[in-house]
Amino acid sequence: MPKGLGNMMKQVQKMQAEMEKIQEELAEERVEGSAGGGVVKVVANGRQEILEIKISPEVVNPEDVEMLEDLVLAAVNQAREKAAQLQAENLARLTGGLKIPGLSI
Repeated sequence: MPKGLGNMMKQVQKMQAEMEKIQEELAEERVEGSAGGGVVKVVANGRQEILEIKISPEVVNPEDVEMLEDLVLAAVNQAREKAAQLQAENLARLTGGLKIPGLSI
């Protein structure tokens, strides 16, 4: 194997190991989205997996289910957006800010 190719393979293996480490770290990170002044809260991890949804009892109104649905949706979207930002920040650490097509966590 040519020397340059061997060095490139080592770099790729190093990057893969760092990517696995980042994925593990992201699984442990927590972000929170909320809506309605905090009456609906959603917790996600850095991998954009929803872990918890908390709904304050005072917002549960059987006559206005649509409002509750909207609040839950807004909180979920906010939590996922924060998780995506966290992913991007961690990925930038790996790539040094370079945008590499097809490289995502």
